[in-house]
Amino acid sequence: AEGDAVALTRALVATPSVNPVLEAGGAGERAIAELTAEWLESWGFAVEVVEVADGRFNTIGRRGTGSGPTLILNGHLDTVGVEGMTVDPFAAELRDGRLWGRGSCDMKGGVASLLAAAAATAGDQLEGTLIVALTADEEHASLGMAHLVESGVRADAAVVCEPTSLAVMPAHKGFVWVEADFTGRAAHGAILHAGRFLAALDGLQSELNGRTAHPLLGHGTLHAGTIQGGVAASVYPERCTVVLERRTLPGETGERVTEEFRGVLEATLREESGHAGDGVPGLTAEIRQGLTRPGTEVPVDSPLVTGLLRACASEGVAGSVEGMTAWVDAAFLNEAGTPAVCFGPGSIAQAHSMDEWIDPSEIEACARVLTRFVREFLG
Repeated sequence: AEGDAVALTRALVATPSVNPVLEAGGAGERAIAELTAEWLESWGFAVEVVEVADGRFNTIGRRGTGSGPTLILNGHLDTVGVEGMTVDPFAAELRDGRLWGRGSCDMKGGVASLLAAAAATAGDQLEGTLIVALTADEEHASLGMAHLVESGVRADAAVVCEPTSLAVMPAHKGFVWVEADFTGRAAHGAILHAGRFLAALDGLQSELNGRTAHPLLGHGTLHAGTIQGGVAASVYPERCTVVLERRTLPGETGERVTEEFRGVLEATLREESGHAGDGVPGLTAEIRQGLTRPGTEVPVDSPLVTGLLRACASEGVAGSVEGMTAWVDAAFLNEAGTPAVCFGPGSIAQAHSMDEWIDPSEIEACARVLTRFVREFLG
């Protein structure tokens, strides 16, 4: 049915859009971008399907006067892979009060909700402009959102319909990946020195826990993601590389985080050397900053947050304000000057799961809230 949020979700789930970087043979976004473009055109939107990389597509729809405020409703079209799933990934089955399939929760339910709002308001005279931005590659490198922002698209507000269980999420953590390289055969080899460095990171986590907590996100955290080194049990390892992830709060920079790790490394090497020297003879140790994504936030008293909460209350949705645990594309919008929050159906716990599902009633509730919000924001 036209504009029926659950029917739209089922059509989206039945259209494979596995990110081809994450799983060999993944379909990518071409078919789903064309499908959503057809819908938007039928609802009176000016639509462009943009190839942001080879075989990877965004769908952008615009409707409105060009005067007044601009609102972006955003979702990503790609999904993670389907190998090992315990339900049919593309059957979009409705069973036991749930809609099953890959992407149902992350985030085709959210995309369907915003599309249903676009359809419901298609006959409205909007004072401002509604932009529906459906993007590629969020599950890997965010090529689609990066292209959207670089193309100059800006708005007064944006709602990113990631699964939040219908909570309004104005803040999320960022991350910094840091590599620590240990080279040389000093005292028992590189792996042992890497291990001592890792043990010393407990002190850094304690320091982070001692800082003032963010009201929605708590404290920054760190963990060791991978460690590689050595060739055989009987050989002193000459090289060891540890890759660390530090989850950051809004305002924390990659440079500052990297310096914190560097400080722990230098203190560890000084302690090992047994004196105030520069480190351990025969060992070279180096810290390098890798992929970095910022944490961002929108003030909880902003018109975007208060407007969404008002729309929630009007539609009988609790509308709590919480922090987003995952890093999301909203950061690109925030960094470019478009205030963006996350609000969508489904629980993040079901995202990427082997039996992914979503509660259809949440999709419908989200569509109602977004419809009301569009009318109030652009009315």
